[in-house]
Amino acid sequence: MGHGIAQVAATAGYKVLLRDVDRDSLARGIRAIERNLAKGIQLGKLTEDDRDSTLQHIRGTTQLAEIANADLIIEAAPERLELKQQILREVETHSNKAFIFASNTSSLSITEIAKASERPQNTVGMHFFNPVHLMRLVEIVVGKATSDDTVEVVRKVSRRLRKEPIVVRDVPGFASSRLGVALGLEAMRMLEQGVASAKDIDTAMELGYNHPMGPLKLTDHVGLDIRLNIAEYLYRELGSETFRPPEVLRRLVEEGKLGKKTGEGFYNWNNTSNQQTAINGQQ
Repeated sequence: MGHGIAQVAATAGYKVLLRDVDRDSLARGIRAIERNLAKGIQLGKLTEDDRDSTLQHIRGTTQLAEIANADLIIEAAPERLELKQQILREVETHSNKAFIFASNTSSLSITEIAKASERPQNTVGMHFFNPVHLMRLVEIVVGKATSDDTVEVVRKVSRRLRKEPIVVRDVPGFASSRLGVALGLEAMRMLEQGVASAKDIDTAMELGYNHPMGPLKLTDHVGLDIRLNIAEYLYRELGSETFRPPEVLRRLVEEGKLGKKTGEGFYNWNNTSNQQTAINGQQ
């Protein structure tokens, strides 16, 4: 998610500092941006000048202190409240500017994240969707302390990124995750019950409901570990059986099959077609 957000911001003409925890992770992010841009050129959606301009607007670093002059910091760390609060505290120690801190969280409370800040009015949710360079939605999540000015700035930034922003209250799962996770978990239960293969379940939603990507394939893109964390959080906060994580999800995560990033999840991503299902019905 981080490299995708960096890409669309750079394409929109913003100066972007892409920070990751180590050089290897940073290099993988830059390579992913280069692949996205190359594919855009191949499809005729971008020119070589577009590619060069985007890459020129991005600088990479592993040093958090280098963000001191940033006006907008978009955090895309794993879905752990304590980690996001720690990042917020750290960036405030490096900057005296009244920057906006936008969390890309898909489920955690913005109000709780903002409790780590000396300026909670500048903390907001800015939930992008994967793959960021293709998906048009940005979900702006308003915490209890988030100011109207902060929301308006993030709304304008979203539109400059060519995204369509929606504004939602800070409730568990917001709007999109609550609906999307419910669909994904039901697809997993159908797979467990042998209703159909992963590919056929996805095809049903892609062709029958015009979804650009089926719920199981999307889970592979997002990461099964991330989906599991979100499902556990929503199950705990909402108390609804709808969000109880299916056993197939727990098993795949325990086996280290986390989706596209590990090469296997509900699909096998190690072959050239990226279409071989990892699970066919009950197993």
